Amino acid sequence: MESPEVAPDAEPLPGTAATGRRPVRCRLCGRPLTGTASRRTGLGPSCDAKLHPAPPDIRTRRHEVEQEPLPGT
Repeated sequence: MESPEVAPDAEPLPGTAATGRRPVRCRLCGRPLTGTASRRTGLGPSCDAKLHPAPPDIRTRRHEVEQEPLPGT
């Protein structure tokens, strides 16, 4: 498949950056994405955190339990 040739004096398409990358928008909120990882996944950092929250810390799941002392101690 041949790529279309671009004339040297042609103007860039609207919405394209000077680097030639096309704009990528977040799939959830629609904001433009700039980071490489965000552009790859299609989600911004805040939207990615909403969909994939970090697991709770194990220390937050532990709790103290009252119990009788063991016999013989």
